[in-house]
Amino acid sequence: MPDTELTLLLSRAQFAVTVGLHIILAGFSFGLSLWLALLEGLWLWRREQRYLDVYHFWLKIFALNVAVGVVSGVVMEFQFGANWAPFIARVGGLIGPLMFYEVLVAFFLEAGMVGVMMFGMDRIGPRLHFMVTLLVAAGALISAFWILAANAWMQTPAGFVLDEQQRFQPQSWLAIIFTPSFPWRLAHMMLAMVVGTAFMIAAVGAWQLLRDADNPRARLMLSIPLWLLLFLTPLQAVVGDLHGENTLQHQPQKIAAVEGDWHRPPPGEGEPLRLFALPDAQQQRNRMELAIPAIGSLYLRHNLTGQIKSLSEFPPQDLPPVAPLFFAFRVMVGLGLLMIAVSLAALTQRLRGRLWQSRRLLYAIVLTGPAGFIALLAGWVVAELGRQPWTVYGLLRTADSVSPLSSRLLIASGCAILLIYSAVFYIGLRYLLRYANREARPGEPGPAPEMAPGGKR
Repeated sequence: MPDTELTLLLSRAQFAVTVGLHIILAGFSFGLSLWLALLEGLWLWRREQRYLDVYHFWLKIFALNVAVGVVSGVVMEFQFGANWAPFIARVGGLIGPLMFYEVLVAFFLEAGMVGVMMFGMDRIGPRLHFMVTLLVAAGALISAFWILAANAWMQTPAGFVLDEQQRFQPQSWLAIIFTPSFPWRLAHMMLAMVVGTAFMIAAVGAWQLLRDADNPRARLMLSIPLWLLLFLTPLQAVVGDLHGENTLQHQPQKIAAVEGDWHRPPPGEGEPLRLFALPDAQQQRNRMELAIPAIGSLYLRHNLTGQIKSLSEFPPQDLPPVAPLFFAFRVMVGLGLLMIAVSLAALTQRLRGRLWQSRRLLYAIVLTGPAGFIALLAGWVVAELGRQPWTVYGLLRTADSVSPLSSRLLIASGCAILLIYSAVFYIGLRYLLRYANREARPGEPGPAPEMAPGGKR
């Protein structure tokens, strides 16, 4: 492999590891911030101790997640300048301000207020503390807004001009922020983060109920997320379908790769739904294909005869890697259907009055706890790998965006990042699992639960 290709491969792999781990932490932080705001709001409304107990239980996990997430995000920011200097030189005038707003909000509203959330309730009063919790949740939302605005611009660039040095310069910030794919990308990602977090919370509640079916705090951790998932998982499927239509309009190569569609069907026939296949890029065909005729047209064109542009109709040098996209999409959709099924099964058991006692269902919820975040990662692979071979879709190739670093330096730095991240995530995950195994007990921590409604002792 030529050194330039190896440099590109190593830089992409290093960034993929960094952003892949960071996006899980960012998604969990976003979902937990909303969960904490909901719990504290319910406590202020109903004044039931269990809401505050569960709030304090998850607050420690949230603080740990934010701490590790901020560090991983900083590493990712440095990689832009180190590994992708030509990219920053070309698009810095557009991406730089968006990333600056995200970092500013993340540090000041998220990281800066977490300490107040943890230690301030007995000092500032419950109502003001609730406002702080809402600010942290708003900060997480605003942070995600700017990150996804930058990513959406790279997917569907708009609102810019090219100067004499072929650098991207802003022409309309409204067009830059609100690109054609941004609304669907934002909605799809927000729902993915909330669904992933809800399943994790429900899994912890289910695990504790397996040990004590009468635990009121564990019941709360299971019940509320399951009610949310009952509505959010079908909504995510609808938003995903609309996002897919938008992608088909602006990035048809990505959809063709996701479908494994090398050649159009004969005239008058619809697109098949390929349940399984082994895409062969050299032969431009699928091996061991298992497909249902015409069903693919239902979700692609909303009829039985509609067709899409196939991979053979695009220049070969503009095609993304087909096999990873094909399988990542099916992992995402498969897990999405599984989560809908679990939510419906939970509703059935709830109506039967057996939600807390159905051990099979509780074990199923525990096992599907990570499903939301695995689906989120698979969807991110589809979004980012499907943009290849471009960093700015159709305008700036990835090969022209990478820094000319030596492969030895990239291997060394990549191994260091992988080693440090593995250690940090192992320690964090071990603590998380051990802590989640504890029961959220009344009165923990500190004197906050003893406060009167007016904030006085």
